Amino acid sequence: MSKHIFVTGGVVSSLGKGLTSASIGMLLEQRGLRVRMQKLDPYINVDPGTMSPYQHGEVYVLDDGSETDLDLGHYERFTNSPLDCHSNYTTGQIYQSVIEKERRGEFLGQTVQVIPHVTNEIKDAILQPAAPDVDVVITEIGGTVGDIESQPFLEAIRQFSLDVGKENCLYIHLTLVPYLKAAAELKTKPTQHSVGQLRQIGIQPDILVCRTERSLSHDNRAKIALFCNVPVEAVIEEKDKSFSVYEVPMSLVEHGTDELIVRKLGLNAGPLNLDRWQDLLHRLRNPEHEVRIAVVGKYAEHRDAYKSIYEAIDHAGVHHRARVHIDRIHSEAVGDEGAESMLAKVDGILVPGGFGERGIEGKVDAVHFARTRGIPFLGICLGMQCAVAEFARNVLGLENANSHEFDADTPHPVICLLDEQKQITDKGGTMRLGAQPAKLAPGSKAAACYGTEEISERHRHRYEFNNKYRQKFVDGGMTFSGTSPDGSLVEAVEVPDHPWFVGVQYHPEFKSQPTRAHPLFAGFIGAALQRRSARGKSTV
Repeated sequence: MSKHIFVTGGVVSSLGKGLTSASIGMLLEQRGLRVRMQKLDPYINVDPGTMSPYQHGEVYVLDDGSETDLDLGHYERFTNSPLDCHSNYTTGQIYQSVIEKERRGEFLGQTVQVIPHVTNEIKDAILQPAAPDVDVVITEIGGTVGDIESQPFLEAIRQFSLDVGKENCLYIHLTLVPYLKAAAELKTKPTQHSVGQLRQIGIQPDILVCRTERSLSHDNRAKIALFCNVPVEAVIEEKDKSFSVYEVPMSLVEHGTDELIVRKLGLNAGPLNLDRWQDLLHRLRNPEHEVRIAVVGKYAEHRDAYKSIYEAIDHAGVHHRARVHIDRIHSEAVGDEGAESMLAKVDGILVPGGFGERGIEGKVDAVHFARTRGIPFLGICLGMQCAVAEFARNVLGLENANSHEFDADTPHPVICLLDEQKQITDKGGTMRLGAQPAKLAPGSKAAACYGTEEISERHRHRYEFNNKYRQKFVDGGMTFSGTSPDGSLVEAVEVPDHPWFVGVQYHPEFKSQPTRAHPLFAGFIGAALQRRSARGKSTV
């Protein structure tokens, strides 16, 4: 049967449970094990699709159309674990399922309670990724130990070891060991309290991963081990990484985490092979070039809102052995201060997706600057739609051309609501979501990047190019380099007389990995490097 690893967090939020879980998954895969990843989130929303990026960060979309937590992006970037709707469950989903069963009469008149009905539903969810061909299921528990929202999930994973046997379960607790400058010492008490709360629930951690900005001494580790009832070897230091998140697995290896997990679970694992990961880190640490990219978005001040975008840019930098400097520019600032002052020094401009009218005109101004100055441009989802609106206004002469999303009275709705969306009123999980096939035009920049004319990419949108204007754009010099297989939906646009100007309706960033950069991002960064080289600024 599959073995199960549960990753919990304590003391404070944002410790990096997702990165730690993904790193563990990667290490086990590199020892020849078959791994599945999963996250349980304690919020009552059914999924994060209706949540603000300021509260939640980006919504990560899977091939099957599931809108999930951004940590699933870490899972896909670090591991080869296939992800689907069973890879992310929320309190909302769990309770929705329980209530639906109650309405159907499946509980035979019982009083429905958190224990056992809700906890049984959670345990069923944990079992979904398990299969005869899966060696290990890693389940990350969202939130922080002590939060009232997390209690049903913690109770469920306590019960789970009784159901499947303790020998088949491993509990890893991620905690914080803060450094107090006034006392000039690391303090272990928060970790002791956090583990104490877990033990009150009935969970004894097998391994403690300690986030810290300073190295733990042997005395620190011994003290934590004594008060938390774990062996000293199971107190793992995870020191802050200022250089790259892709160093995290190496830190875990340095402290023997993978070997400890293999031994405790009795896994039949092979030797660890990190050659590709070592090459990745070497490329990151030893760039041969540098390039500056502007990401012009409405959530620029919130890094997690465009998490996959930034990671995909870095992956393309690794591909080209280049250090990418990213200017995170708020689109409203471009509108207020002017594109020239904000964008004149960059080598490439990327306009990402988003929702709502705020900052749209700044995005359009950024597109105009890129198109008229010959600066490599990549527009994603809303970024492509802004490129269409800019071209309509300034090349085709369609005054006040816009998207119906932002101006219901525009005389030229070059972007309009998808037909399939017109009768939909619910907001959650109702967009065009997940992997969709597309055909690329022979000879286009997009086809050259992919090396094929048939692709599949993930989508998350309600609005699409208005086909009533297609011939006007073709006559004006914009090409539709990607469409749905039947040709009815525009998936990619290009300006052929521009050095590199591509807009796509889908989200290529969701399929980029550090050891395998996405073709479009690689093409975009390659074009930006060429521009920089032409300006005499090619090396670090």
